[in-house]
Amino acid sequence: MYAIVRTGGRQQKVSVGDVIEIDRISTSKVGDTVELSTLLVVDGESVTSDPWVLAGVKVQGEVVDHHKGNKIRIQKYKNKTGYKKRIGHRQLHTALKITGIDAPAK
Repeated sequence: MYAIVRTGGRQQKVSVGDVIEIDRISTSKVGDTVELSTLLVVDGESVTSDPWVLAGVKVQGEVVDHHKGNKIRIQKYKNKTGYKKRIGHRQLHTALKITGIDAPAK
């Protein structure tokens, strides 16, 4: 059984026991539980995508860690003008362990 969830404007495929990396959830601490909304649930051969049924289906996860991601190096350059600029960015992430997926009501 797996589900497609929406977190921070992105979609991810999750199943029970997975550890996923999402954008930082600043209101939660390590050990807190988080509920994610589902877009699709696949249970064997049955696929549930009806929004009325999925409104009651939640994916539970436990916050494992808060950390920074890898450094992204951004370099800007303009030819013949002598303009060079190098900047970096490290995105804040939350590691989330999926603990349960509710079964959709049939």
